[in-house]
Amino acid sequence: MNNYILELLQKALAKFELEQVPTIQLESPKVAEHGDWSTNLAMLLAKPLRQNPRAIAQQLIDAMDVDESILEAVEIAGPGFINFRFSKEHVIQELLSIIEQGNQYGKTEERKGQKLQIEFVSANPTGPLTVGHGRNAVLGDTIARLLEWTGAEVHREYYFNDAGRQMRVLGQSVQARYMEALGLSHEFPEGGYEGEYIKDIASGIIKEHADSWSKESWEPFKRVAQEAIFEDISGTLERMNIHMDSYFNEFDLYENGDIDKVLEALKAKDLVYESEGATWFRTTTFGKEKDTVLVKSSGEPTYRLPDIAYHANKLERGYDECVDIFGADHIATYPDVLSALKALGYDEERIRVIVYQFVTLVKDGQPFKMSTRKANFVTLDELMDEVGSDVTRFFFLMRSPNTHLEFDIGQAKEAGEKNPVFYLQYAHARIHSILRKAVESYGVLSDQLDAQTLSPLVHDRELGLMKTLFKFPRAIAGAAEASEPHRLINYLNDVATDFTSFYHDCRILGVDPSLGTARVVLAQQTARVLANGLEILGIQAPEQM
Repeated sequence: MNNYILELLQKALAKFELEQVPTIQLESPKVAEHGDWSTNLAMLLAKPLRQNPRAIAQQLIDAMDVDESILEAVEIAGPGFINFRFSKEHVIQELLSIIEQGNQYGKTEERKGQKLQIEFVSANPTGPLTVGHGRNAVLGDTIARLLEWTGAEVHREYYFNDAGRQMRVLGQSVQARYMEALGLSHEFPEGGYEGEYIKDIASGIIKEHADSWSKESWEPFKRVAQEAIFEDISGTLERMNIHMDSYFNEFDLYENGDIDKVLEALKAKDLVYESEGATWFRTTTFGKEKDTVLVKSSGEPTYRLPDIAYHANKLERGYDECVDIFGADHIATYPDVLSALKALGYDEERIRVIVYQFVTLVKDGQPFKMSTRKANFVTLDELMDEVGSDVTRFFFLMRSPNTHLEFDIGQAKEAGEKNPVFYLQYAHARIHSILRKAVESYGVLSDQLDAQTLSPLVHDRELGLMKTLFKFPRAIAGAAEASEPHRLINYLNDVATDFTSFYHDCRILGVDPSLGTARVVLAQQTARVLANGLEILGIQAPEQM
């Protein structure tokens, strides 16, 4: 609906022949009496035109060719706001449009033709997914869903860190537990993984190979551990309704020579040098205070080197945009990768990095600390056992990625409307309960719905609910553009709240059949918007609770 207003304003603005055209901003007024949409465009033009904003607002209105069947009022308010109010006739037509689009309602084509890749989770296969990985997983999957609803082709990828020191330590940790279980002396590695799952993997090896591996190196232990942990990770993601399109192995970058190619290319540009037995990247060239180690004196690369090679690989695959979901601990590292890619001639602007803040799991009012090494962590499976997968997903999405998230298990376990995810699911189930009863009163709705069928919808609550439903595509597009799924949650809360107000003031059952039927249609479309929104969030929309 706002597209029509934007077009009116753009045409009116063109008549001023400005050198610099301001961006047109539309807002939905908080007070219904102020209309459906409002713009401050006249006030933005006051300085360049050197005129009173209200006078400019009147000129803009005079330049508009308003279709009265769409807008019933265009008014000047306050210091120069222009308020727009849609006609009832247009509101009814918009509701018919929702009905026509059905389960596709909310989808747009803003990103049609774009091929995007989103890399997320990418947890090292050194242990099960923990609460600390959960926000990454759910954010990545939901942002991918939002982008798909705006028309993009999205490819989900998990970067599998199966090389480097942490994998060696994993193999050595399992080897040590294997030897220990056999009663043989073996030193546990410094910084080794101490979780119970390490002992379980070692026990599995004993069950299959007995003591025949007692003379083996750590490498076969690493391989078995990696396979076992990856199977566990895959199961956890499946349980969270997350499905990856591909897994990219870090080890392949070593096997195919990409790591060496990157290093040589950086050397050729004099961006790499040797010092103290290590290989350094001249990050001071790009504004950092100190240079950065790419290869340690032990000969093992730091994360930055394979990350540069991996991102070069992604860009070479032809994606229009590559999206990375990183925790706050990557703030200092990812700029080095972008700097290296730019220096190597890649378009680093095609990489978008989303950094999220960490999660504190609160139990009995106290933060619960996690560490995959010391094994006092809470796994995502344990969390889902406690509160369910829907609640787990929802709570990870409730806040902006830019803010610290406190995951309150007490609130998450609430089974009533105080639990924010149940509030939305209950609203959806409640509507379906009403609709089941409505069939008894009015029969099954005809497929031939028209404006005449919906004409009884004149109450302020009815019109207000309809106008809220019409904002759904915009809510999706806005959440996708900002990479902030919580915006969609806020919108769905508005839908549920407006339906409650509508249902309180506008009876559906026990009224004139023509009015009751029209209200049933409105309730149906409200349920559809809630269901579509919950689908994007990766959460079930139950019809009974």
